[in-house]
Amino acid sequence: MQSFDHLFAIAAARKGGEAAFRATFPAVKSADALRQIPDDRWLAMMARCVFQAGFNWKVIDSKWPGFEAAFEGFDPGRWSLMSDDDLDRLLSDTRVVRHAKKLMSVGANAQFLRELAQAHGSAAACFADWPADDYVGLLAMLKKRGNRLGGNTGQYFLRFMGRDGFVLGSDVVTALIREGIVDKMPRSAKDMAKVQAAFDTWAEESGLPLSAISRTLACTVG
Repeated sequence: MQSFDHLFAIAAARKGGEAAFRATFPAVKSADALRQIPDDRWLAMMARCVFQAGFNWKVIDSKWPGFEAAFEGFDPGRWSLMSDDDLDRLLSDTRVVRHAKKLMSVGANAQFLRELAQAHGSAAACFADWPADDYVGLLAMLKKRGNRLGGNTGQYFLRFMGRDGFVLGSDVVTALIREGIVDKMPRSAKDMAKVQAAFDTWAEESGLPLSAISRTLACTVG
């Protein structure tokens, strides 16, 4: 496992120098800023990432205003009570992608967010306060308790909301394999713990957020 300074130097050289490379780091919100995000926006992003999975993202982006209208703003209280009539209506609504299981996931994830809100005051507080050195625990919670939020879907959901964390895309995984952290795409709890430990080490060395480290690893490949 190489030092972060060495990895950063490789990535920065490939991306036009240190300043230019740092400008490409993903935006990260503070815990206070995350807590201010209404729970309907968390549900909306969950839905967006679920629908993007395995689909052309540009199509979902272009249709998103229609999704917002069809789901009436994604209020978790409203959609935690999603009915068969709601599903039938959505399945005939051309404003959305008419994929029954993904449409149903909105109701399941609305209930999930309601449960988090009951336990933490708001779902946003749960996501904001989860410790960075247990990011894999947060991902595991999304996979276990959410609907269709495992793997990269959950990782992109958190990234797009501004929550710090890594995304295990193909280039990041290639770098982790090269560094001897894992020997394949990490899926088991044991391998994910190894990934967390490596990111924690690089974070301590660099003082950078996990998302910046993730970006750096990706840019050392290719």
